[in-house]
Amino acid sequence: MEMPKTEPENPALRQWHPAFYAGAQIELQEDADNLIFENEHQLGTKPKGIDVLIIKKQVNRPVKKNIGKLFRKHNIIEYKSPTDYLNIDDFYKVYGYACFYKSDVSRVNSIPIEELTISFVGHGYPRKLMKHLKKKRGFRIQKMDAGIYYILGDFIPIQIIVTRYLSPEKNLWLSSLTDHLKDKEVARKLLEDFGNHKQEILYRSVMNIIMQANKTQFQEVKDMLCEALEELMKDELEANRSRGLSEGRMKGLQEGLQEGLAEGRAEGQQQATDRLNALTLKLAELGRTDDIIKAASDTSYQKKLLEELGIS
Repeated sequence: MEMPKTEPENPALRQWHPAFYAGAQIELQEDADNLIFENEHQLGTKPKGIDVLIIKKQVNRPVKKNIGKLFRKHNIIEYKSPTDYLNIDDFYKVYGYACFYKSDVSRVNSIPIEELTISFVGHGYPRKLMKHLKKKRGFRIQKMDAGIYYILGDFIPIQIIVTRYLSPEKNLWLSSLTDHLKDKEVARKLLEDFGNHKQEILYRSVMNIIMQANKTQFQEVKDMLCEALEELMKDELEANRSRGLSEGRMKGLQEGLQEGLAEGRAEGQQQATDRLNALTLKLAELGRTDDIIKAASDTSYQKKLLEELGIS
């Protein structure tokens, strides 16, 4: 399976916003036929714009996904990357954008105020903003789902989505849009889901940024399989010894097992690397993450997989 490129880069330059735009479309794909997505919708002729605008085609048709249940016809979204945060002024800026969007039309009141919603999406919980909204504005805050908070008291429906608190079971891709992915199980789920959609540009866009920002987690998932396959390769070493391989080649094979995925100098190392990559990529391509996990602790199952997939 061809994975997105993850060349080293400056973390400050990571393109989080395009990844969020793609991730939002993935999360809301069940209603994609009823939604129009616009990235960086421009307001007027000046350089100011809405991060993401989502327009419902059929107003009375509810959005199934938890992050979109609030939606009306015109839905304005402000996104903050994991390296940024949502503050008080951001709230008023985007609220102003909503009012400007409503008025930036050729026909008076062609966008009724009751058709607008505002969503703020960020990695961290905005405590100062929440306190301000409660104490200064008299709004109530209601938690609707993990990581989803409705701001009650304004005429325009408003929600704040905290991606670090979203449930991976319900919002796998947006909850993983972070540079602090802690759960290796989530990394496995991402690889599995990506394997099922590897040709789709939306998935590649989000997976690219997630892998760039969380290289350690994805390497650990791969290392689990490496260690298990080393045990399998040790059996082959013994078989090769009985066939009378030279001492020098035996040493090369042993070094290959010890160094795992590192680029090899010995023939045995290259052989182990080739088989490991072939098995890993094939299972990932088939979306068989469970088999990768099981193979990590079951040597006989590893052999069975190698034979089944014709990897020699």
